[in-house]
Amino acid sequence: MRVIVSLLLFFSFFSFASSKQILVVTELSPPHQTLVNGEVSGSGTAFIRDIFKAAGLSPDIHMYPWARAYKLATTVDNTFIYSLARTPEREAKFHWIGGPVGHFELGFISLSSRSDISISTTEDAKKYKIAMQRNDFATDTLSKIGFEVVLTSDIKKSYALLLANKVDLIVDDKNFMVKMVEYLGYEKNHLSFLYKVDELTINAYLAANINTDLKYIKALNEAYFEVVKTTPLPYDI
Repeated sequence: MRVIVSLLLFFSFFSFASSKQILVVTELSPPHQTLVNGEVSGSGTAFIRDIFKAAGLSPDIHMYPWARAYKLATTVDNTFIYSLARTPEREAKFHWIGGPVGHFELGFISLSSRSDISISTTEDAKKYKIAMQRNDFATDTLSKIGFEVVLTSDIKKSYALLLANKVDLIVDDKNFMVKMVEYLGYEKNHLSFLYKVDELTINAYLAANINTDLKYIKALNEAYFEVVKTTPLPYDI
């Protein structure tokens, strides 16, 4: 009888662990993170779902402005976030799952019509008005070297300011720029990628709040390495 009870408890726990939905947050970043009929989709999101499925977990994925997504991931236990740039300043604040799920090579972007803007060095960009996202690693990096920026809550708002000609520059990956401008309904040549900033080249990860249950971390770490055996990484890294 004691053996039967123990087995029932084990399978009950396993069933709970497998069915429990885990909060996962992200931001808009087409084509990897998009919102289709109210559901977070895209190639990057599909890859994240594969990892959770392989771990026997159900991700409850929500899209927020980056500042809110980052705050949730740093303050709410058992919350995951993607794709988060892995920096020395963030290393001890999160659990980092498996290997990279993203790769950023960021630089300065302007309206193609702004022939008056010329950037040959990172320092050159300091004289221009730049919109950047709060809690973004690029914002933190450039602020440390003397940049003063217009802070926004997410990348979409930064693009909106640029497209309205209210700022001179934004910062993004060249490949992401093309997809975002098309997503927003403009021709891909409406914007120009002017200058890549070497300090803003970095890998990004699925990460978890530091107080996340370690059984989830272990399961997802193992799942990541199983998934990448058969599934290509979505970000061409």
